[in-house]
Amino acid sequence: MTNILRSLCLILLGLLFSCKTEKPFDIIIRNGDIIIGDASNSFKGDVAINADTIAAIGDLKNKKALKEIDATGLTVAPGFINMLSWANVSLIEDGRSQGDIRQGVTLEVLGEGRSMGPLNEIMKKNMLESQQNIKYDIEWNSLGEYLEFLENKGVSTNIASFVGNGTLREYVMNYENRVPTEDELNKMKELTKEAMEEGAMGLSTSLIYVPSGHASTEEIIELTKIVSQYNGMYISHIRDEEEHLLEAVKELIDISKEADVPGEIYHFKASGTANWGLLDSAIQLVNDARKKGLAITTDMYMYNASSTGLNVLLPSWAKEGGHSKTIELMNDPIKKKKMIKEITFHVPPEKILLVGFRNKTMRNLIGMTLAEVAAERNKDAAETVVDLIKEDDSRIQVVYFSMSEENIKKKLALPYMSICSDAGSYTNEGVFLEQSTHPRAYGSFARLLGHFVREEQVISLEEAIYKLTGLPANNLKLKKRGSLKEGFYADVVVFDANTIKANGTFKEPHQYATGMKHVFVNGTQVIEGEEHTNNFPGRIVRGPGWTGKKE
Repeated sequence: MTNILRSLCLILLGLLFSCKTEKPFDIIIRNGDIIIGDASNSFKGDVAINADTIAAIGDLKNKKALKEIDATGLTVAPGFINMLSWANVSLIEDGRSQGDIRQGVTLEVLGEGRSMGPLNEIMKKNMLESQQNIKYDIEWNSLGEYLEFLENKGVSTNIASFVGNGTLREYVMNYENRVPTEDELNKMKELTKEAMEEGAMGLSTSLIYVPSGHASTEEIIELTKIVSQYNGMYISHIRDEEEHLLEAVKELIDISKEADVPGEIYHFKASGTANWGLLDSAIQLVNDARKKGLAITTDMYMYNASSTGLNVLLPSWAKEGGHSKTIELMNDPIKKKKMIKEITFHVPPEKILLVGFRNKTMRNLIGMTLAEVAAERNKDAAETVVDLIKEDDSRIQVVYFSMSEENIKKKLALPYMSICSDAGSYTNEGVFLEQSTHPRAYGSFARLLGHFVREEQVISLEEAIYKLTGLPANNLKLKKRGSLKEGFYADVVVFDANTIKANGTFKEPHQYATGMKHVFVNGTQVIEGEEHTNNFPGRIVRGPGWTGKKE
């Protein structure tokens, strides 16, 4: 009898457990057009999230959730990856990353040629002295410590970074334009190793700027060999994007081959009307390298104008020692005259728009072209360049209208092209409105989806999402990111493909994109109904060489 009772009890217990209510998911996004991030076709379905993870994908109509979002008529995709972000300072001021997160960016990849570490005391002093509108204490020394500083402070997006060779060179050699000694090169190698073990994605260069461009091809190869040991990437603003574009592309390919690392060209372009025709040959160089088995890729932003300093127009000798040395040379009448004489314009002065000054008394010039300012001062454009830089005591941020719209479409169609902003991520209020900027800071990703996909139909929506997600995630060797898959981190965006739009213009850039309805970062909602939730779930995303606890 006892055995019979025991059996009945076990049956009853089994029935109780089987009837137990199934635990609901935290969130279900229902009835969306799902694009998983690998260029495959979209499909109707639901996405479930538990904590920071994608828990299920498919037909979940019989499943329950604590929170449900109706995505009928909307696209559901992985969070976007910004392959070249300059949000390293703007995130210190405002961790909401509003300009980018409102477009669907969930990972900011920092560090074009310069990174926020490693820093020595002289570098920290120089950084403090060169701060403009955004003021901050430098509470870190290494790149890893900077990323931890941001994460601890609170950011809405995930963050990653390359280590910049310009920063390594300044740490070891300041701005000296010479070949490093064996000890100096070994020190740069040691710093590269430390950065890789802290989670850097690889080594970056920005070879039209100093001191990054003081490095020879051989020096870069030696540092990149360290990166190769940690399975990282070499990425570069190549040495020339104008008449010597092809030589610069070949240099990147050579570095990739010799160091045995993947190589990527930042914001791939042919700049200046006379050089637009070089793009086809540059593409052929990349294609040929890829056919030989080299992992060469590219990224781009979605505008026909670039943005950098007015000082890039100065002759190379005037920039060699850094900004303070440039100002010193400008104070010498003979050197100043020589400087003016040697300035060359790759775009005409009427196509150079002034957008950023350090000196508040000069900000009335924001929105004017260089040609307009020169005419107002009754001086030629070259002399005006030097005078403005000297008066503002800064490089002066400008926009150069230097690229072909047709070339943009041609580049976008390349199967290995990722997307970037090459800009900070700003809030359209407060300190950020004290300067103008390039509209790519608010619109590069929305312009891709709205203008080039929906209106121009250059590529399909699925291919565009791949360029924003799976492609860069694979290139960076990220784990559990860049795709909508069960077990991956829940970086998820929900947007209206019929209305998403970049609204910023060159005259009025501080305007948020519209059409991005919901954004989740690590399972936490950051954008809800196109509004920021003031949540800060962003985490450090570390490269494959990280020696800490593995994700």
